[in-house]
Amino acid sequence: MKLLVKAPAKINLSLDVLYKRTDGYHELEMVMTTVDLADRLELELLNDDRIVIHSQTRFVPDDDRNLAYKAANLLKDRFNIKSGASITIEKNIPVAAGLAGGSSDAAAVLRGMNKLWDLRLTLDELAELGAEIGSDVSFCVYGGTALAKGRGEIITPLPPPPNCWVVLAKPAIGVSTAEVYEHLNLNEVIHPNTKAMVDAIYQGDYRGICANLSNVLESVTFKYFPKVKHLKDDMKRFGADAVLMSGSGPTVFALVQHDSRMQRLYNGLRGYCHQVYAVRLLGKRNEFS
Repeated sequence: MKLLVKAPAKINLSLDVLYKRTDGYHELEMVMTTVDLADRLELELLNDDRIVIHSQTRFVPDDDRNLAYKAANLLKDRFNIKSGASITIEKNIPVAAGLAGGSSDAAAVLRGMNKLWDLRLTLDELAELGAEIGSDVSFCVYGGTALAKGRGEIITPLPPPPNCWVVLAKPAIGVSTAEVYEHLNLNEVIHPNTKAMVDAIYQGDYRGICANLSNVLESVTFKYFPKVKHLKDDMKRFGADAVLMSGSGPTVFALVQHDSRMQRLYNGLRGYCHQVYAVRLLGKRNEFS
């Protein structure tokens, strides 16, 4: 039996770091939403007791370092499953980009293998398991738009934002999330107005959303990777309504409502940035079947 599952990318409309916790993690407050750029996973049951990862992308590990592997293995161990799974990942989301590609793959495996193994777990139960794998996995289990707190595992659903184009651009550099958090000085950052962002989403206020895009991690990533700041500045110059770095970077995204302005932005970036995508907001929660 086979099952095809989509794993959408996410962007941060707002990312705040409140303080360093006693367990070593940071207390976060984020507004996230999904976009129509997605990995595609083909899941298949195996008779033998093993998990096999197939990927055409050399940057994606095919062993227990892969979050999709971790997700399948967690379900197997937790529910004493004796059959195996073959997981084929078609990568469309850039790797190590601040778009939660790996986390979304893991969430897709949780949802898909829940069905194939007939575990009958709810989305809430799957999201709780997802928190054991990675900070963004719980959100990705639900998809849609949400306020996330804690390490990212405390999820409050929000309505979808007004539809618009999202132009994503990833420069050809790698950014270590751990190093960005390590260099973050909370005494120097300007904290986002998370409440204003949430209110704007509830009101369907596109201008309010644009006005409140904010990410405290930009201060660190821009310092050590000035190319990311230059990219953000270029996107503003090309006519974006609002621009922000997603996660710890290096991907920068622009919101734009008009087709002609989106095309100008896309074409301008394609002149020098290889990984550029023009997609729509998804914003709605995953259907659960």
